[in-house]
Amino acid sequence: MKSVELFAGAGGLAMGASLAGFESLAVVEWDKWACGTIRENQRRGYPLVQNWPLWEGDVRNFDWSSISEGIDLLAGGPPCQPFSMGGNHKAYGDERDMFPSAVELVRGLKPKSFIIENVKGLTRSSFANYYQYILLQLEFPEVTKRQRETWMDHLSRLQEEKTSGALHGSGLTYNVVSTLANAADYGIPQKRERVFIVGFRSDLGIEWSFPRPTHSFDALLYSQWVTGGYWEKHRIPQTRRPGVPEKIKARIKKLSGLLFPVNDSAWRTVRDALIDVPDPRNGAAKSFYNHNFQDGARIYKGHTGSPLDLPAKTLKAGDHGVPGGENMLVLDDGSVRYFSVRESARLQTFPDGYVFHGSWTEAMRQLGNAVPVALARRVAASVAESLAEGEIRKISRTRKRNVA
Repeated sequence: MKSVELFAGAGGLAMGASLAGFESLAVVEWDKWACGTIRENQRRGYPLVQNWPLWEGDVRNFDWSSISEGIDLLAGGPPCQPFSMGGNHKAYGDERDMFPSAVELVRGLKPKSFIIENVKGLTRSSFANYYQYILLQLEFPEVTKRQRETWMDHLSRLQEEKTSGALHGSGLTYNVVSTLANAADYGIPQKRERVFIVGFRSDLGIEWSFPRPTHSFDALLYSQWVTGGYWEKHRIPQTRRPGVPEKIKARIKKLSGLLFPVNDSAWRTVRDALIDVPDPRNGAAKSFYNHNFQDGARIYKGHTGSPLDLPAKTLKAGDHGVPGGENMLVLDDGSVRYFSVRESARLQTFPDGYVFHGSWTEAMRQLGNAVPVALARRVAASVAESLAEGEIRKISRTRKRNVA
C-alpha cells in the first residue's frame, strides 16, 4: 500500500504508517531540525526510515504531479499552533493554518483514505464552526471556496450541500470520522489527548470506526491498590509504597468489590516506560542515545512535573513544556528533574535506536509535536485492514459478476 506523509515532523505518524505496512512515496517536512533527525537516522541505516523519500520544504511547493492519484493513504498533522491551548487561537486567521493545504491535497491526490491528527484545542467551543468547516471540506473536497467568498459563507454552502445529499454518490466525497482519543487508553505511557480525523473515499463503501481502547485507568488502580501487582512488578516493598490518595479511595473500594478483575490492560506509567533506563546522571546512561542530563528543573505554580506512577502529562514542544511541567519528572523522593530526550522518546514510543538531531530544546520540540509511534501504528493498521478488506470484497464482487 502506498502513502504520502505531510507535516511529518520527526516521523512519528509516518513511522506508524510504515509499521502498518504502508510504503511512503513522499515524506514532506519544512523544519530543518526535524528533517535533520530523519536524515541522521537514514545515515545510520535505521530500517524504518532508510528508504523514505524525504523532501524538506513547504507542502505547497512540492511537485505533487509526481504522485499518482488514488494512493492508499494521505497522513499528516498540520501545525497545531493555531489551535493549541498555548497558541494565539487565531485558527483560520493564523498564517500557520495548513488545513486548507491538506484539503487541497486530498482534492488533488484523491487518496483512498486519510489520517489527520491535531491538538484537542481544535474541538474547543470557540473553534466549533471552523472545526465543522474543516470536516465538511474533507467530506466534500471538490466544493471549493469561491473567489472573495468568506470561509463562513463557504461553510454555509457546504452545509447546504450536505443536507441536500446532492453530492453523495457522485463526484469525490469522503466518509469522515472524527475522534478525540487519549493516548493512555492505547498503551502509551502519556495522557495525551489528540483529535484524529480519518476519512475513506465514499466509492469504496468502507465501514470503519476508531479502534477501541485497550488500556484503562481502572485497570491501573486495580493493579496498584487491589492486587498490588504493580508494586511487586517494580520490586517496591510495602514500606516504600505510597498511601492510597484520598480522592480515589471511593473508586478503589468499588474496584475491590468487583467479582471479576478489570478486563482492560492497565494504563502504562512513567515508571513502566523507564523501567530499564538509568538516571541520566548515572554513568550507565551513556549506553542510551540522547540521554543527557538537563539541569535547571524546579517546581513552581502550574509547573509540578509528572509523577512516576501515572502516565506522563502531555509532552509539550520546547524546553520547559509549560504550562504544567509536562517535560519534568517527579522522583520517588519528591525531587524533580527534566526528562532527557531519550526518556521523552520512550514516552512517545519511539524506538531506542532512533536518534534526535539538534539541541535539547530542538529535540524536545520535535518530540512535543510528534504523534506517539505506537498509537500511529494502531490507527494506520486499522485503516490498512479496512482498505484490504474493501479490496477483497471488490475482487469477490468482480468474480461473481464474471461467473454470472
